[in-house]
Amino acid sequence: MQRRSLLKLGVAGAAVLALGGGAAALLQPGVVDSRLSPAAREVFAAVGRGVLDGTLPQDATDRARAIDSLLPRIDALVAGLPPHAQAELSQLLALLAMAPGRRALAGLATNWRDASVGELQAALQDMRMSSLAMRQQAYHALHDIVSGAYFSDASTWGAMGYPGPVAV
Repeated sequence: MQRRSLLKLGVAGAAVLALGGGAAALLQPGVVDSRLSPAAREVFAAVGRGVLDGTLPQDATDRARAIDSLLPRIDALVAGLPPHAQAELSQLLALLAMAPGRRALAGLATNWRDASVGELQAALQDMRMSSLAMRQQAYHALHDIVSGAYFSDASTWGAMGYPGPVAV
């Protein structure tokens, strides 16, 4: 393949992905009425499993309960974001919820629900270390939202060695 053909193919592919992602964000947004859509909840549940692996309970039932209780806290966090930030997050989540967007942005071939913790952590690490600023920003948004929402609950503070505020 000639260099010019390769460049044209790359530009066309990027345009299709951008248009497809934009259309997906309009048709299936990640945030609806300041709350996560079902697809966005699946993305955040998986990201939570990957980011919080060492701090989640070891028992599978307790671990699932911890992830389930994380999602309403993420909803509350999202509801507190300004509209422009909600719109950007909605676009990111809409892209990540679709297989092509998940593969392009996170580098994850397996769907979010079926991905192992190792696969999730590898995908997140690839995003974090990417040479593309967009992938790094997506990683930091997902990581910070999950971590902030999880540790906003006082019952999780012990996992990081924080005893809580000093009583006065």
